[in-house]
Amino acid sequence: MGNSALKAHLETSQKTGVFQLTGKGLTEFPEDLQKLTANLRTVDLSNNKIEVLPAFIGSFQHLKSFTISSNKLTSLPNDIGKLKKLETLILNGNQLKQLPSSIGQLKSLRTLSLSGNQFKEFPGGLGTLRQLDVLDLSKNQIQMVPAEVAELQAIEINLNQNQISSVTQEVSRTPRLKVLRLEENCLELSSIPISILTDSQVSLLSVEGNLFEVKKMRDLEGYDKYMERFTATKKKFA
Repeated sequence: MGNSALKAHLETSQKTGVFQLTGKGLTEFPEDLQKLTANLRTVDLSNNKIEVLPAFIGSFQHLKSFTISSNKLTSLPNDIGKLKKLETLILNGNQLKQLPSSIGQLKSLRTLSLSGNQFKEFPGGLGTLRQLDVLDLSKNQIQMVPAEVAELQAIEINLNQNQISSVTQEVSRTPRLKVLRLEENCLELSSIPISILTDSQVSLLSVEGNLFEVKKMRDLEGYDKYMERFTATKKKFA
């Protein structure tokens, strides 16, 4: 894309606080964005070919929403932890295998979306994100849900389309968790912790497409208790 077109985008962004440049074949994060560190609230660079985020990403102190889906990122810089006002981070469809520990410093983060990457393990260090509402880890290669999940503040965790064959009992201690999506994994009925049904806040447990018939869940201890929560939530939104 030509310099004049980029310049026009930058001028608009200076006024609006929004920089959106999607599907333009960019191979690098636009350096000229550094001029707008005081202005930018929203950046969307989806559907490009960016492989690396520069360290200066940390200077966007007012950034609230950052979307860089469908690029070629294999890692994130530590400086991303400096984005203290960031509320939404969408990184779907990249090649990420892990997150930097600094991600735990994003104290305002509400939505973290990592669908369609290359995670083989549930990412650690997210327990410090006290504002986190939604964590999307669908379409990865995660094989188990570990005990650290209990530290998360998320209301919804999406683990659809992974390779999960075991779920920790600790998931029932995740304090605000209401929606747990585990569709299209490798779960046996015996891999579903009973404590999710009996002792958790979860009011939507989504398990279609695993190695058992969903209707068999009705025979599990605590299923009635779970259905009470499910029905109560449904009524609330009806």
